[in-house]
Amino acid sequence: MNIPDILAGIRWQDIVDIVIVSVLIYWIIIFIKGTRAVQMIFGLALIIIAFYISRKGELLALHWILNTFWTSIIVLIIVIFQNDIRRALTTVGKNPFFTGIGFTEESHFFEDLIRASVSLANKRIGALIVFERNTGLREYIEGGIDLEAKVSKELIGSIFTPPSPLHDGAVIIRDRKIAAAGCLLPLSMDSEVGNDLGTRHRAAIGLTKETDAAVIIISEETGTISLALEGKITRNLDAPALRKILQRLFQRAQRTQKVSGKSGEIL
Repeated sequence: MNIPDILAGIRWQDIVDIVIVSVLIYWIIIFIKGTRAVQMIFGLALIIIAFYISRKGELLALHWILNTFWTSIIVLIIVIFQNDIRRALTTVGKNPFFTGIGFTEESHFFEDLIRASVSLANKRIGALIVFERNTGLREYIEGGIDLEAKVSKELIGSIFTPPSPLHDGAVIIRDRKIAAAGCLLPLSMDSEVGNDLGTRHRAAIGLTKETDAAVIIISEETGTISLALEGKITRNLDAPALRKILQRLFQRAQRTQKVSGKSGEIL
């Protein structure tokens, strides 16, 4: 059979099918890139190789064990990748954090956040400032004190300055407003997290592994500013570096909206 005959047998449905599958595979690769899921996938690949070797080599005991393992592979994948699956499924259907912000309003918003962060860092006052993105943080907001207040340097400073009853929790920002304060975040128990990181940093890592939130962390021990995203922390940020990151998040969200004509991700 020559090439023209092969092409003549291809339906338009086949082309659409191939494109959809290709986009899906590309999206999965981009989504798991740089995460622990990559290492887990390599581990599963090694198990698959061992399974076929045991079958071809008639290694009966090993083949039986691996064959039993495959009967529960779907449940195992769900358990292993539960956080990644949750983030993927909740990426759609919600307005991004910076929707509809004008340039002037956006600049004031960022400057208030930066000034508040730098002021707290200079005073060595610990803080956690969470940005809700596509994944809703309702369960954490409901665990705090409702505020629905405009973001300002003075308000953020008063929340985190002891002996404020809310200073140990996190502030969650939704739609440019402080939705709640005194919120408790899930701590990361990952052994890969450095021992030099305290409770606030572990809480930021824990939340950003389970959701697509971004978190500013102010360390009371070192007076440094960090930002957590997707389970990773960028440390020792100064005002210009923090401003650059926040502006990049906003600009990427705006570009996504222009291309898609609807809500898009910040990152």
